[in-house]
Amino acid sequence: MPNVIVERRGAVFEIALNRPEVLNAVDRQTIAALADAAAEAAEDRVARSVWLRGAGTHFCAGGDIGMFDELIRLSPADRRKTLYQIVDALHPLLVRLRHMPKPVVAEVQGAAAGFGLSLVLAADLAVAAEDAVFTCGYIHLGTSPDGGMTALLPGIVGLKLASELTLLGDRFDAHRALALGLVNRIVAPERLHAECEALAARLATGPTEAYARTKALLQATVGDAFEAQLRREAENFAACAATDDFVEGVRAFLEKRRPSFPGR
Repeated sequence: MPNVIVERRGAVFEIALNRPEVLNAVDRQTIAALADAAAEAAEDRVARSVWLRGAGTHFCAGGDIGMFDELIRLSPADRRKTLYQIVDALHPLLVRLRHMPKPVVAEVQGAAAGFGLSLVLAADLAVAAEDAVFTCGYIHLGTSPDGGMTALLPGIVGLKLASELTLLGDRFDAHRALALGLVNRIVAPERLHAECEALAARLATGPTEAYARTKALLQATVGDAFEAQLRREAENFAACAATDDFVEGVRAFLEKRRPSFPGR
């Protein structure tokens, strides 16, 4: 099965992460497939809204830990180079989601961690199941955030709360996500799929040109700062990947224990 499934339902373009066996965590192939899907959605002349979701019971648990396990076997310099390439490959997807002239709805169930949370932030609207769980997560692997998180999160929750969420990396539930403004509404898990389908269909029958112009105006408040911050995120993520702390974070995750960071 493909890592990402695309399907057009009338004027709704559906993009589904399709790696439920790893909670829809993303690897290099999935990143490329997501970027292709977003480009296809943006260029589809019939599609008027985009519906982003995860197959199975989770949205996206972030980066695939198996991919990181392979990388910690490389030298620090090679890890830095390779991680920069991986993070940089995310940028076309994120820029496309933010700037395509169609509203993007994220359906959030189960885990939305690390890059999964970044995808939620990149969507225009997000609906979460009441039992969804969120975390920035990066700090537990000894890395700084990617996916545009540091560009978008402070503008939504403020600098102090953004610092708390990213530096501590604690999990929080859907009710806190709603209170923080990270999602627009929460619903019972059994209603989530139908709620998002209805919302995407509503947007697909609305004033498409007005939606596009409204979205462009809102995105203009961030402007070129978003793309510039993506580049800075890639540089810093790659630098963190070259550290012993990153190696310890990945090993601790795989061994299901608390990390003991050496601080270097």
